[in-house]
Amino acid sequence: MALGDLMTSRFSQLSLAVSNHVMDGNGSNGDYLEDAASADMASQRRDFDTASTSSYANAVASTATVPTTMAYLPQTIVLCELRHAAFEASTPTGPSDSGLVSKWRPKDRMKTGCVALVLCLNISVDPPDVIKISPCARMECWIDPFSMAPQKALETIGKNLRDQYERWQPKARCKVELDPTVDEVKKLCNTCRRYAKSERVLFHYNGHGVPKPTANGEIWLFNKSYTQYIPLPISDLDSWLRTPSIYVFDCSAAGMIVNAFIELLDSGTSSYPGSARDCILLAACEAHETLPQSAEFPADVFTSCLTTPIKMALRWFCTRSLLHESLDCSLIDKIPGRQNDRKTLLGELNWIFTAVTDTIAWNVLPHELFRRLFRQDLLVASLFRNFLLAERIMRSANCSPVSYPMLPPTHQHHMWDAWDMAAEICLSQLPALVEDPNAEFQPSPFFTEQLTAFEVWLDHGSEHKKPPEQLPIVLQVLLSQCHRFRALVLLGRFLDMGPWAVDLSCQVDLVKDGGHVYFIRFLNSVEAYPEQRAMAAFVLAVIVDGHRRGQEACIEAGLIHVCLKHLHSSMQNDVQTEPLFLQWLCLCLGKLWEDFTEAQIIGLQADAPAICAPLLSEPQPEVRASAVFALATLLDIGFDSFRDGVGGDEECDDDEKTRAEIIVIIKSLLNIVSDGSPLVRAEVAVALARFAFGHKQHLKSIAAAYWKPQSNSLLSSLPSLANINGTGSGNIVSSQIGPLIRVGNDNSSVVRDGRVSTSSPLATAGVMHGSPLSDDSCQHSDSGILNDGIGNGVIRHSRSKPLDNAMYSQCVPAMCTLAKDPSPRIATLGRRVLSIIGIEQVTKSVKSAGSSSARPGEPTTSSTTPSFAGLARSSSWFDMNGGHLPLTFRTPPVSPPRQNFLTGMRRVCSLEFRPHLMNSPDSGLADPLLGSSSGVSERSLLPQSTIYNFSCGHFSKPLLTASDDSEELLAIREERERFALERIAKCQHSSVSKLNNNSQIASWDTRFETGTRTALLQPFSPIVIAADESERIRVWNYEEATLLNGFDNHDFPEKGISKLCLLNELDESLLLVASGDGNIRIWKDYTVRGKQKLVTAFSSIQGHKPGVRSLSAVVDWQQQSGYLYASGEISSVMLWDLDKEQLINSIPSSSDCSVSALASSQVHAGQFAAGFVDGSVRLYDVRAPDMLVCATRPHTQQVERVVGIGFQPGLDQGKIVSASQAGDIQFLDIRNQRDTYLTIDAHRGSLTALAVHRHAPIIASGSAKQLIKVFSLEGEQLGIIRYQHTFMAQKIGSVSCLTFHPYQVLLAAGAADACVSIYADDNSQTR
Repeated sequence: MALGDLMTSRFSQLSLAVSNHVMDGNGSNGDYLEDAASADMASQRRDFDTASTSSYANAVASTATVPTTMAYLPQTIVLCELRHAAFEASTPTGPSDSGLVSKWRPKDRMKTGCVALVLCLNISVDPPDVIKISPCARMECWIDPFSMAPQKALETIGKNLRDQYERWQPKARCKVELDPTVDEVKKLCNTCRRYAKSERVLFHYNGHGVPKPTANGEIWLFNKSYTQYIPLPISDLDSWLRTPSIYVFDCSAAGMIVNAFIELLDSGTSSYPGSARDCILLAACEAHETLPQSAEFPADVFTSCLTTPIKMALRWFCTRSLLHESLDCSLIDKIPGRQNDRKTLLGELNWIFTAVTDTIAWNVLPHELFRRLFRQDLLVASLFRNFLLAERIMRSANCSPVSYPMLPPTHQHHMWDAWDMAAEICLSQLPALVEDPNAEFQPSPFFTEQLTAFEVWLDHGSEHKKPPEQLPIVLQVLLSQCHRFRALVLLGRFLDMGPWAVDLSCQVDLVKDGGHVYFIRFLNSVEAYPEQRAMAAFVLAVIVDGHRRGQEACIEAGLIHVCLKHLHSSMQNDVQTEPLFLQWLCLCLGKLWEDFTEAQIIGLQADAPAICAPLLSEPQPEVRASAVFALATLLDIGFDSFRDGVGGDEECDDDEKTRAEIIVIIKSLLNIVSDGSPLVRAEVAVALARFAFGHKQHLKSIAAAYWKPQSNSLLSSLPSLANINGTGSGNIVSSQIGPLIRVGNDNSSVVRDGRVSTSSPLATAGVMHGSPLSDDSCQHSDSGILNDGIGNGVIRHSRSKPLDNAMYSQCVPAMCTLAKDPSPRIATLGRRVLSIIGIEQVTKSVKSAGSSSARPGEPTTSSTTPSFAGLARSSSWFDMNGGHLPLTFRTPPVSPPRQNFLTGMRRVCSLEFRPHLMNSPDSGLADPLLGSSSGVSERSLLPQSTIYNFSCGHFSKPLLTASDDSEELLAIREERERFALERIAKCQHSSVSKLNNNSQIASWDTRFETGTRTALLQPFSPIVIAADESERIRVWNYEEATLLNGFDNHDFPEKGISKLCLLNELDESLLLVASGDGNIRIWKDYTVRGKQKLVTAFSSIQGHKPGVRSLSAVVDWQQQSGYLYASGEISSVMLWDLDKEQLINSIPSSSDCSVSALASSQVHAGQFAAGFVDGSVRLYDVRAPDMLVCATRPHTQQVERVVGIGFQPGLDQGKIVSASQAGDIQFLDIRNQRDTYLTIDAHRGSLTALAVHRHAPIIASGSAKQLIKVFSLEGEQLGIIRYQHTFMAQKIGSVSCLTFHPYQVLLAAGAADACVSIYADDNSQTR
C-alpha cells in the first residue's frame, strides 16, 4: 500500500482530535457553518481545474463537510521521486555497458568444430614401464579389448569413442587415428585445423598402450612396423594444432605433458605466445601418478568420466551405496529414456547432474574462469562439468586429475551429497521400471528442495551477502514447466533485493532470434496492461540502443509507426495513459532515431514532431524529458548532409518539409526552456547543443549582433578585433577532429557498429572553450557579423541549410537562460551550448576561500560549483581558470575590476586552436570546461543525454515489494500528526499570555554581515533556520545553542533570500529557498553539517515588466495543493505545481502595480491573497472561473506598500490581516466584501514585518525603530518587545523578519544586527 493510501486510511481515527476545538476556537456562528465549511475532499486532489467553475460562491458552497484534520494536516507530499534523489550529482552512467551481468555475458562465444581422437592401445602388448596387477582394469570405452580380435577391438573402441564425443557435440567433425605414426598424427592435426578454421579443435590422446610421457613433455607413438615407440614433442603438436584448442591426455603421468606445456607458454616459444594463446588441457593424473588399475574401474576411467558421466557416476556410486546388495549394476546400462528428455529417468539424472556440477563450478571458480570454461563453448563446458566428476571418482583411487587452467579442489563439495541422494532415489526405482516399461516414473524431489533452500536464503539474505549457491539451479529450473512459476517468483524476489541482473547487452541475441518482432507485437497489443507494454518498449529501446542492425530490423518491422500510433491515440483519448508507457514509447523512438538518418527521415515524414510535441505539457517530468529526447534525436547534426549533391523538385519539397519539421521541434523546445524540472531542462540543453552544432554559423552571426557592445559598457573600449585574422590556423583542426566515428582515449567500447551513441553512458563528454565546437576557421568584421571561411571536410559535411533568422534570434536568448539556470548542472550544460556558438562566460568568484564571512568554528560547506557571471566571447585579454579564481587581466584594464559580475557580452577573433594550445600560458583562452585530448571527435564533445539511463533505473529497483522504510516513515508521520493536533488544540483554546522582553528563551548571533533577511522555525525540533542578503543559510538548535550547519544557497548571490519555507513538514521535510530574483532552490538534509543536497531548482518568475531591474520576488508555499505561488515586479502571479514540477497557470494580478506580499491559505487549497505596492489587497481562488475573488484597498490613510499579509487562523475563507509600510494593520473579512472591520496603528511609518500565527489568535509586527508588538485578533496589544533579555538589557536591532512556530506560541525575530531572538508566552516556555 502506498504511503498516501496508508495516511488516508487513518483520517477517521485522527479527525475527532481537533474538529470540536476548531468550531469553538474560532468563535464561529451558524453563518460560519453554512458559509465556510472545512476543506473539501476535492481540494485535496492534485488538479483543481476539475472543480466546480460556475462561480466562486458555488465553488465554496460545493465543498463537503469532512474532518478538519485534512485541512490542518495536509496529505500531499512532493519532490520525493527517484529523480530527486541526486540529480545534481548524477552522471550519464547506465547499466548498458557496466554491471555484473553484462560482464558475465560471453562476448566471444565459440564452438569446437573438429575432434581429433588418437588411440595408442597396441592391444595385447603391454608397454615396458607398466607392471599390471591381476585382476586388472581392462575396459576401454566400455569394451573389453580381449573379448574379440585385437584389430576389431581397436576399431570398435575407436568407433565408440567417436560416438561418445558426438553425443556432446553432434555437429563437430570427428576423426580417429588408431595406433598412428607421427606423420599420421601430423596430417590429422593439420587437417583438423584447416577444417575448423578459427574454431576450437579437440585433441584426445589415449596412451594406455605406450610408455609414460617423458620429462621433456613428449608423448609416444609408433613407427610403421610397430617395432619402435616414437616420441612426439608437445611443441610440435602445438605448432600443428595452433589455437584455439583443447587437449585431453588419458595416460599415466599425464601431468608431465601439462608441465611441459606450461613451460612452453612461459618460455614464449609457442606458436602463439602470450595472451593470444587459447589452449585448455585436461590430464588424467599428476606427473608422478599412475592410472588406477583396480578392476572396479574401467581402464580409461578418465575418458569414461568425461564422455559417459552418468553411467560412470552411477556405477561408482552403486558400489558405495546401500543399494549395492539389492541392485544389479548391469541394470544401469538399461536405464530407460533419453538424456535430453527430462521426463524420463535418464533425462532427469542427466539434468540433476548438470545442475549439480554447474552449481559447484559457479560457487568455487573465480567468475572470469567460470565464464571462460562453462559459458563460452558448449563442448568445453560439458567436458569441465564431467571433469569435476573425474576428480571426485579418481581421487577415491588416489589419483588426481589436473587441468590448465588449474581448478580449485571440488571433490568434497557438499553438493555431491545432493547428487548422491538424487541418484539413490532414482536408482531405487530402476528395477521396477526395467521390469515394467509402463510403470510411472516418480520425479526426484531434488529441484523442489533446492528451490526451498533458495527461498530460505531469500528470507535471511541480502544484496550485501554472498549470492545463494542455488542460483544456477533456479535458472535451470526455468526450463521446466512444472517448476517454472515458483522459480520465477523466487527469482523476482532475488532481483528485487538489488540491481543484480538488468542486462542490456543482449541486443545481438534478440535480433538474431527475431525477438524484436515478438516485443513489437506485444507493444501493439491493446489487451496487455500498459505497464507490461511499457516493459516491451523498454526491451525494444535496449535492442536499438547504439545497435545499427537492431535499428534496421525494428524499422523493417514497423516500430516507428507503432510507437507514433500509440502516442497519437493517447493524445486523443480523455483517459489518462500510463505515464511509464508514454515515457518508454518516446525513449524507444529516440533510440531508434539516434544517429540513424534513414530512421529520422521516416519519423519526419510521419509527422513525428507534431505527435511528440503535445507530450511536452504532460504532468510527469519523466514523460516530458523523454519527449524532449525523442525530438532532439530528430535534430540530426547537419540534418541535411545526407542529401549532399541531390537535386530536383522532389528533393526541394523534402527539404522544405524537413525544415518545417525542424522549426516545429525548435519552437516546442523553446517553450519549455524554463520548465520546472531540471530533468527536462537538461534534455532541452542537450537538444539545443545538438541544434547549435548543426547551425553554429548562423547562430554565431545572430549572437554577435544580439550582444553588440553598448557604448557605455566596459567592453566598448577594448581594441578593435577587425585586424586579427586566422591566417595559418585554418587547417589546424582537420588533423585534430578526425572522422566523426573516432573517439578519444582509445575507448573503443563506445563505438558500436561504427558510430558513437550520443547518449551512451561511456561516450566522452566534454566541450572545450575555443574547441573545434566553438568556432570554425573564419574571420569576422568589427560589426560582429561572422563570415564563413573554408572549413575542413568534416565541417563542410555537417553544415546545415539555414532556418529563418527569427528562429535563431529566439534560440540565442534561450541558450543564455539555460546558462544562467539556478541548477548548477543545467547551467554547466547551458554554458557548453553557448561555447558551441562561440560565447563564453567571464568568471568571477565573489565568495573566495578567504572570505571574511566565514567565521571561526563555522562549517565551511559552500558549494564548489564554478561561479559564472556575464557572457563573453573567448578573448586573449582575459584569463579565467575554471571559474574558481577571480578574474584577472593580461593587459591593464580600461576600468578597475568591479566586485560584482561582468555582465557584458564581448566578441573575439574566431580562431581555431589545437586543444593542447588552450592550456598554454600565453594563449589567453579559457581553460577547457572539461579536459579533452586530441583526436576526440566533434560529435563526442557534445553534452550527453541522461534520461535514457536514468529511466533504465526504474527496472533496477524493487518491483514486487515496497521499501522497508515505509513503515518507519509512517510511524514518524503518525507521531508528528498527534503532536500537531495536540498543539493545535492548545493554540486554539489557551488564552495567549503576554509576550514581552522577559519572554525571550533564546538569542543567536548569526554573524551575518548584512543582517538576517528571513527566518523559519522547524515544527518538530528546536531548530531555527536563518538567511541573509548574501544567500548564506545557517541552521541553529536553540535549545542546545549549537550551530548545526551553514551553507551557501548558490555562489553568486545578488538579490538575497526573500523567503524560507518547509515542504512536507509532517514527513521528511525539505527546505525551499526563494531568492529575490525568483529562483527557487530546494534542499534536503539541510540540518546535517556538510550533507545538504540540492533536490531541485528552477526559476519561478518568467518575464518581467520593461525597464525593471530587480524582480523583488515574493513567494509562498501551500502544502495542501502542492502549489507554489510566485510574483514580484510582474503583472501576474505564477502558479507552480511542485508535484508535476510545472507552471500550470499565470494568474493576471488585475493591477498595474506589483505584488509586494503573498500569503496562501494553509487550510483552503488553491486560495491565496496578495498585497500590492499601492496598498491594495486581492483574494484569489484558483478554482473560481476568473480566479480573482475580490479586491479592496484597506490602506488608505497613506499609500504605502503592503509589507505583510496573512490569513487569520481557523477555517474562515475570507478573513485576512494586512500590514502596510505606513504602520497600519488592517483586519478584513472579504467574504462580506466590506471595509476593514478593525484597524491597528501599530507603528508610524516604519513597519517592516508581519507574522500571523497559523492556529493561535495572535499576530506580531516589527518596526525599523527597534521594537516588536504582539496583538490578539481583537486588536488587544498583548506585549511589546524592545530589549534583549540580558543583564545589560541591550535594545533589539531594527526588525527585518518575524515568524511564528506553526504549532506553538513561539516567535522568532530577525534583526539587522544579525541577531535572531526567540520568544515564548508563559504557557509555551520550555526554560
